[in-house]
Order: sequence, then C-alpha cells, then structure tokens
Amino acid sequence: MSSLLGTRRSRERLWGAAVYLVLAAVAATFVAPFLWMVSTSLKPDAQVFSPAVRWIPAPIVWSNYPAALASFPFLLYLRNTLLVCTMTTVGTVLSAAMPAYGFSRIRWRGRDPMFFVLICTIMLPAQVTMIPVFLTFRALGWTGTFLPLIVPPFLGSAFSIFLLRQFFLTIPQELSDAARIDGCGDLGILGRIILPMAKPAVATIALFAFTAAWMDFLNPLVYLHDERQYTLAIGLQAFLGRHGSEWSLLMAASTVITIPMLVLFLLAQRTFIRGIALTGLKG
Repeated sequence: MSSLLGTRRSRERLWGAAVYLVLAAVAATFVAPFLWMVSTSLKPDAQVFSPAVRWIPAPIVWSNYPAALASFPFLLYLRNTLLVCTMTTVGTVLSAAMPAYGFSRIRWRGRDPMFFVLICTIMLPAQVTMIPVFLTFRALGWTGTFLPLIVPPFLGSAFSIFLLRQFFLTIPQELSDAARIDGCGDLGILGRIILPMAKPAVATIALFAFTAAWMDFLNPLVYLHDERQYTLAIGLQAFLGRHGSEWSLLMAASTVITIPMLVLFLLAQRTFIRGIALTGLKG
C-alpha cells in the first residue's frame, strides 16, 4: 500500500514539474522580446547589429535613455497621454456601472434581448464603423482635438458593461432587497452596496481602459493633427521617422513607454485576476 502511495506521489511530482517547465518555457517566449528590447536600449551603436548575440551589453550605455528622452518632447506627450488615459478610465467606469446594474439587478421587459443586442455589438469590428464615426466627429468639428478620444468612453463600452454585469450577478440579491426596505433607491444601492463589493471588477475594467488608451495608436493618429497634442504612441512613431537609424535610442524610448504598463499590471495583478475569475461564476 505504501509503495503505491509513493508511486502516485512521485507521478504527481513529475507531472507538476513538467507543467511548471512548460509554463516557464511559454513565459520565457513572451518575456524574451521585452528583455531583448531592454538589452538593445543599453548597447552602443556598434553592438546593435553585431553578429554575436549579446544579452548583456558591454559596456552598458546608460546615456541612451536621457538622449532618447531629449530627442522628442517626452513630458508634453506624457501629459497628453495621461489626460486621455485618465478621462478614458473615468468615462469607462461611469458609463459601464449603471447599464450593468440595470441589466443585472432590475427586472424589466426586454432586458435579456436588449442585453443580447449589446453583446452582439462586441463582434462588430472597429474598422467597420471607423469612417462613419470619423465623419460624425468631423461634422461636429471635433477633429484636431482630444474630444474624439475622450467622449466615446463616456457613452458606454459593451465589453465593460458585460464584465460588470457578470460580477454584479454574483452579489446576493438579498443585500439589495434589504437596502430597498430601508428606503434606499437604485442609485443608492449601486453606490453604497454594489460598487464597493465590485471593486475587483471595477479595477479590472479601469485597468483595461487605461492600458488600451495608453497603447492606442490608430485613434490619435486619425484625430490629432498638431504635434503639441500627440500622445506617446504617436510621439514614438514620430521619433522613429526622425531617428530611425538610431536603434538603441528607439529601444530606450520604447522601454520607457512600456515599463509603466508593466508596473501597473504587476501592482494590480491580484485584483485584476480576481476580477476576471469572478465575472463568469453566474450567468
């Protein structure tokens, strides 16, 4: 009996070790390009295209970073990016909370068919609506301003509404009923009970919105015409056009732009994973 238990435990350990090895190999595949970008950003120009693969530069050229940031108005582009990201995050959270509450906590005729229509809009590619949306913003006189980047998040995101709705369904209905008996309305229930309990889901959609706005390249390219309004993504493209041959400086600028998103995810990793995991527990 003991020999059978020992054999089973050894198999479980071997299986666990194999799983960890596979996960480590997959993780290394995803991390390697980022590490190579960081390595290239610290290399002198002579080593960038060297036939010998060097993961650790010799010597390490730290001056590439200040030189790269001094080559374009980094602080101005950072300010523009933070403005767009902040407004996008606030608009996404505000515009998703109330529809999600209506789809999950209030019973009304046609609720489920309307929610199905909302979900269907997720399958509509953005490229299909790009030209009509651009014509609309041009007719409003918004092109060349931040409004086309800031206003749409305040009009609702189907994915964010879906994510919050799924999380709201996991909150016991008895809490809302008790608050209603005490005289609390729907807005009070949403603000005092539902949203405080849905912090993981709210943090998840906020992180999604902030990351998407930070990395967005197409929309700023279409709607922003003045270089003083550029975001970091557009600024990096302009940097590539002016300093395309200086790859170490380009990699340094790319690293500076990428690291904030990496740090943000690591800080919010537990809340992010919890919010994703709990949104599908109840349909």
